[in-house]
Order: sequence, then C-alpha cells, then structure tokens
Amino acid sequence: MFPTVTVGLDGSSESLAAAGWAAGEARRRGLPLRLVHVWEAGAYSALPSVDGRTLRYWAERIPREAAEDLRSRFPGVDISYEQFTGAPARVLTGETAEGSGMLVLGTRGLGGLTGFLLGSVAQSAVAHAHGPVALVRPGADGEAAAPAATDVVLGLDVADPPAALIDHAFDAAARRGARLRVVHAWRVPPVYGFSAATVEPGIAAVFAEDVARELADALRPWRAKYPGVEVVEQPVMGRPGRELAEAARDAAVLIVGRRARRARTGWHIGPVTHAVMHHAIAPVIVVPHP
Repeated sequence: MFPTVTVGLDGSSESLAAAGWAAGEARRRGLPLRLVHVWEAGAYSALPSVDGRTLRYWAERIPREAAEDLRSRFPGVDISYEQFTGAPARVLTGETAEGSGMLVLGTRGLGGLTGFLLGSVAQSAVAHAHGPVALVRPGADGEAAAPAATDVVLGLDVADPPAALIDHAFDAAARRGARLRVVHAWRVPPVYGFSAATVEPGIAAVFAEDVARELADALRPWRAKYPGVEVVEQPVMGRPGRELAEAARDAAVLIVGRRARRARTGWHIGPVTHAVMHHAIAPVIVVPHP
C-alpha cells in the first residue's frame, strides 16, 4: 500500500475539487494527504504590471488556504502542504517516485459528448509516474459517502492481467464496501466480420465462452484473497475504450492500467487508457505495471 496521497494544486476549481476527492481517499485508507503547488518561473510574465513578490504572495496562499479548508472538512486526516519551483509535470512526477504514493489531479469538463480536457501536466504525469495517478472530474465530492451499490469498475485485458492493477482494484472495492465490476471488452478477429452485426451468432458465442473462462481464471486468485468483495465479471463485445467509459458511467471510480515503459520521450499511455482518461465520467485511476 502506498504511504501518502498527493494532490497537485494550481488554484483552479478543478484542482480544488480533486483535493476534496483526495481527502476522502486518504481518509478511507488512513493515510496523510499532501497538497503540492508548483511555482513555475516565468509562467506569469504576461502580467508585467504585477511585481514578483505580489505574485509569490498570492501563489503561497493557494496550498495554505486549501489545507485550512480541508482540515475543517476532514478533521481526521493528517493534511500538509508544500510549494516547489520548477516545471509542474516534472515536479509532480518526482513526487510519485516508486513507493511514494498516489497522485491526484483535477480535469476540466468540456460538456456534452466531447469529454474532458487533459492538459500536458496531467498527461505527462500519467505517462511517467511511478505510482497510481487519479484524474478527478468536476463535481466529484470527497465528503459524500458513496452508496453501497456504487461499483468500482476495473478495465482488464485477460491476455495480460497485471497483478498490481487487479490488487489495486480489489483493495479499492474492499475499502469502499463496494461491488467490483470487472469489464473486459473483446472483439472477434476481423476474418469473421468487421463488426458485431456482421459476425455469425454461433461464432460470437464460441469466442464469448472462451473470453468468459479466461476472465474467471484471471480473477480466481484475487477472489480468494478478498473473499468479502462481491465481484461481477463482465465480458462485453465491443471497443474497449467506449465500453469502459459506458460501464463506468455511474461508478465510484474506474481503474485501468498503463504498462510502464523506460523510454524517456513520448506519452506511452496506450489507446484504451487514453480514451477513458478523456471520456469516462467517473474518476479514473491509472495504475502503472510492468
């Protein structure tokens, strides 16, 4: 289990909402909460009429006032704050050095079916963080207790079911007292048809049985480890990104994986994880794995 929950604050309403969600997560796990604000030199050069000391003063208020607000709302949580200077993505990624904890960031809603806007900081943090990164949507409420019927949804590839990802999902469901719904989206090879509508029902049924068996096999050890967690296995024929976003529409949280890569350039997130990051309504937790 990771030792801290860290929130990246930039003073926006989205990041403050994410801080509230993170405080709720820290309370569930009995962990301290750290608020991190990164002062980026030169970021306010477009405001020549405001001197640097004034800008610094206002910047220092962001984590301090957020901490004061959260302490009043979450009295049982150990809350601290820090301010750093540098490039936000690099600093925040450094704060998720291996074993250091979960990073929580806010995202901006675009409305309608367009999805959510992820800035370069969030995308870079997800791509390079050593620990889980949670992306919290506008309107998430850290104080509201989720109903017992609210699911935790896990997106799982049965061809490569990573232990770290599955364990995180089972643990999250156990701590919430929630049902865990494991979704695996699959598609019949193109040789049998280009869409679900063109595949013969008999062929689709054969593939569906195989996928269901593989999903059950992948989850069997974790069912034994977490006997108190109700698990629903949900293999579904369709595009993974779209099916996961739809499955998690009313979920407490959607958990997906990202294969950790050693390349120093580029955002190696993967198409499915990238899709749910932009379109899932529920908070999304991205868990890196080997």
